[in-house]
Amino acid sequence: MPPWVRRAIVFWWSILVGLWLTLIVARELRSLLVQLAVAVFLSFALEPAVGFFVRRGVKRGQATLLSLLGVFLAFGVFVALMGQLIATQLTDLVEELPDYVSGGAAWANQRFGADIDPSDLINQIERGQITTFANDASRYLLSIGTTLAGVLFQALTILLFTYYLTADGPRLRRLICSVLPPTRQVEVLRVLDLATDKTGAYISSRLLLAVISGLFHWVVFAALGLPSAVALALWVGVISQFIPTLGTYLAGVLPALVAVGDDPTKAVWVIVAVVVYQQIENYLLQPRITAQTLDLHPAVSIGAVLAGTSLFGAAGALMALPVVATASGFFSAYIARHDLVEDRLDIEGAGFDVGLGVETDGTTDAGETLENS
Repeated sequence: MPPWVRRAIVFWWSILVGLWLTLIVARELRSLLVQLAVAVFLSFALEPAVGFFVRRGVKRGQATLLSLLGVFLAFGVFVALMGQLIATQLTDLVEELPDYVSGGAAWANQRFGADIDPSDLINQIERGQITTFANDASRYLLSIGTTLAGVLFQALTILLFTYYLTADGPRLRRLICSVLPPTRQVEVLRVLDLATDKTGAYISSRLLLAVISGLFHWVVFAALGLPSAVALALWVGVISQFIPTLGTYLAGVLPALVAVGDDPTKAVWVIVAVVVYQQIENYLLQPRITAQTLDLHPAVSIGAVLAGTSLFGAAGALMALPVVATASGFFSAYIARHDLVEDRLDIEGAGFDVGLGVETDGTTDAGETLENS
């Protein structure tokens, strides 16, 4: 056997073993890698705000803290409004539960000829609620605490990664570029700049859609006379835009439940309004806004979100559009564009034979066209 054959065998087997080990490590560290990817995405999203403070003389570390504090403040206001709304609705539900039960029992007795005593039913519900609450509290308290601790730990990990990636962004760029030749440095810096711009454009598009959604639902909820119409509209706008895939359905549950407590007919109108607006957003607003901010075809945008969701779940859906837009912008710099020979190529039946390059009046058959050419 020639020596180069043995070297080739060893070389390719080394590559296969290396890929196999890499896949094993990536599968074991999948959670950490997803958290790191989310932190990189958030650092790109914070870059415009950090740059705004840095240009005004604020140190980069302090600018990063100010930007994160702004995000926390907005999140805190949102949670406070939602907490107040939920607490108020729960209080009203507990206070009006006997009325709901009495009305439902009277309707069942009248409509179906049932013999239901509302007082007995209320006593059974109250005793059942107390017993169920005690059993569930003792059974699920430990699991709920463990889940919350895990979520808080993941959030803290993402927060630390985001802070250091943003605060030390220029230093990391210099460190990466220091091991590359000048031509490669230009390409790396171009990718990083594109990623920052596209991520900022993505966040801007989400915020714009959230504002439009919030205004639309605020008008609808106010017209229906729902309590806390502003808070409900804010909930629908934020949740539907920043929680991929399931955000729309989660956003519509809360206002529907609030409407049920007021009037079941209003709940139906709330569901209709949420569904109708979602169709308008999916087919009219989102493709146009995404195409303007990320320079992506609407079909590419939808396909990117579906692919990201299939691969990495909610995090993949959140980061899919900026990643695809960055890749598209990077590769477009290396693709040569040429002028079209004929600007009417997309018009069918215009009397232009593309294959032969001969203009006809639309009446000459193929044989005469070939003979004339």
